[in-house]
Amino acid sequence: MSSTRWSNGTHPDYPDMGPAEWLRVVCRGVALAMLVFGGLAALLLTRLIERPACGQNRPVTPYITQFVCRTAFRILGIGLKVSGVPMPGRGAVVANHSSWLDIFTLNAAKRIYFVSKSEVAAWPGIGWLARATGTVFIERNPKRAKVQTETFRDRLLVGHKLLFFPEGTSTDGMQVLPFKTTLFQSFFAPELVGQIAVQPVSVLYTAPPLTDPRFYGWWGDMSFGAHLLVTLAPARQGHVSVVYHPPLQVVDFANRKALAQACEDAVRAGHKVLMLKSTEGEERLEA
Repeated sequence: MSSTRWSNGTHPDYPDMGPAEWLRVVCRGVALAMLVFGGLAALLLTRLIERPACGQNRPVTPYITQFVCRTAFRILGIGLKVSGVPMPGRGAVVANHSSWLDIFTLNAAKRIYFVSKSEVAAWPGIGWLARATGTVFIERNPKRAKVQTETFRDRLLVGHKLLFFPEGTSTDGMQVLPFKTTLFQSFFAPELVGQIAVQPVSVLYTAPPLTDPRFYGWWGDMSFGAHLLVTLAPARQGHVSVVYHPPLQVVDFANRKALAQACEDAVRAGHKVLMLKSTEGEERLEA
């Protein structure tokens, strides 16, 4: 997980905020906060029973997370379009990374557990949510590689779907960066290599009408708070499209670099198709 932040040097010009926009920010913001923290309270209470009874298995709490994320899109007014089939069985998921909204997007369609850099655990609010939902925290320290591989192995063997962003950073959503290969090595542990698959996923956000195509992207030095306010404001929101590609069996690849490249190719191709469809849709609206 790289600490380097991607930047193209410019940020979108967001629409001005008038009284109507601020009213939507307040209404949606309050509803979203009640949903997230109410869901967190329900998750923690359920986990008090679930943890001693089931250990690392989480038969109930992931459904709470999924419900919260699906409902969040209804509150925000952002459409969610999912195609393809989330894989059953053991394995991991990799996707391109555009926004903090990816957390809601990828949890809404499938019960998964994020892999995140260790610094996130200390972030106010977000860190608490991440820990409560079973996030796996990774340290950028080669000395910890063995321990992290063991953590991956244990979580995957109990059936957890681990999701990470191989780009190592978020972008404006208009392209897919080259995938970093380090975390793919964990899948080649002897206990895992013949038992798991990795499913590539392409994600594309389509901006609200008459706004910058990068509207939902969150990258570089952009403030989370300011971007959240902008996201809450539009009267007519855009939508997010998610494509689940066929899973790739780890055993079919010679090494982590070959597996990472195959995943990157699938995500990049799916993202390109979504971009073309989005452009065609905008042209039809203009006509």
